[in-house]
Amino acid sequence: MSQTITIDPVTRLEGHGKITIYLDGNGEVENAQFHVTQVRGFERFAQGRPFYEMPSLMARICGICPVSHLIASAKACEAIMSVRIPHTGAQLRRMLNLAQMVQSHALSFFYLSSPDLLLGMESNPATRNIFGVAAASPELGRAGVGLRRFGQHIIELLGDKRIHPGWVVPGGVTEPLSAAKRDAILAMIPEAYANVTLALNWYKKVADTFKAEIDVFANFPSLYMGLINEDESIEFTDGTLRMIDAQGKTIEDGITASRYTDVIGEAVENYSYTKFAYYKPLGYPQGSYRVGPLARLNIVKSMGTPLAEKELALFKQLAAGPVESSFHYHHARLIEALYGIEKIEQILSDPLILDKHVRANAGVNRLEGAGQAEAPRGTLNHHYKVDENGKITWANLVIATGQNNNAMNRGVLQAAKHYVKDRKFSEGAMNRIEAVVRTFDPCLSCSTHAFGQMPLVLTLLSAEGEVVDQLVR
Repeated sequence: MSQTITIDPVTRLEGHGKITIYLDGNGEVENAQFHVTQVRGFERFAQGRPFYEMPSLMARICGICPVSHLIASAKACEAIMSVRIPHTGAQLRRMLNLAQMVQSHALSFFYLSSPDLLLGMESNPATRNIFGVAAASPELGRAGVGLRRFGQHIIELLGDKRIHPGWVVPGGVTEPLSAAKRDAILAMIPEAYANVTLALNWYKKVADTFKAEIDVFANFPSLYMGLINEDESIEFTDGTLRMIDAQGKTIEDGITASRYTDVIGEAVENYSYTKFAYYKPLGYPQGSYRVGPLARLNIVKSMGTPLAEKELALFKQLAAGPVESSFHYHHARLIEALYGIEKIEQILSDPLILDKHVRANAGVNRLEGAGQAEAPRGTLNHHYKVDENGKITWANLVIATGQNNNAMNRGVLQAAKHYVKDRKFSEGAMNRIEAVVRTFDPCLSCSTHAFGQMPLVLTLLSAEGEVVDQLVR
């Protein structure tokens, strides 16, 4: 008889999800699926709102990466306004986005994944958490807390709130940076360097002990996409998108926000409320790709900051072409966190960083606009249409988790085939299958907006568990 194994919920994730593993009559894994089980409607209830409210409204999608939504939304609004934001406003936004990236990467690496890396995949689930990490390695635990505090405090200094700051608006930011706040951020940088260096050095020592996991944690060729500058260095706020193939060859370049939907499509499967993004010329699912830290480091030629540049060179040595195993997302996150700290320090040395001109003003000059930015988990695109009064008539959001969705499902299946044999599995095996999803650091709340036709199955069961009726939308 066929059989199913369910992991519900998948732990140490942002949001709600589960995994179903399907066994055939011989007890071997036939299929496995990662289900995003929550559904929300931001794209629908944004309709009718004035476009200038959208950044603040869209930030409420997520408490972990609100800044990315603020920035992508504001950029879409600026396309509607047909304005270019002042230099200093752009620099301050870039710093805010980098601060969010650092704190989010610290959350993912230290709080969600380091329990597996430090304590072991087979360790006691009761202590396999950040408290267990702090008890086993106080220095590593303090580094994680400190690195997250660094990013959050910068967000608070700039935007007056650690979560959902309203500082980013269409046209720029609401207030310039003061000398006192600049100096406060600069004073935090030495400790941040020490914390991220400690984590990087520790991770590189332990990574080789996870060779078995590296081999089966979503380890397969794929496409990769991310923002890049003209000099082929990494970018999080501006630039254009590049897509490379499994050999590292550029197959699409200069993808602007307005051209995004010409290149990227979204498919729907009946087992998840998160859509599946794909590269249109190859179709679905052949055109599935990965975004986020692993993809960004595979695409770029340089980091643009000296310490991160050295780490990128070491990372590139992991493979002759693109680094394929999603286990290496952990390594890539730490390199990006190091880059973020360096880049924030560089931005603060800009002679115009205290300039008072930080916002451009305009009304509706176009009836459609799109904006894109790199969220910690990958590329984010906001696309809006408005009426002549500036009210939203249509909105669509393409989230990083949806772009990684197919790769997460393939990774779960790959790991399940490896760790489940003849109907036999251990708690540690199930944790490893969950850990595949954690490498991507999905934001499930961000990814479920239900624009268009999403799958919905309602099943009525009798007291004996028999299906009485089923409604499929």
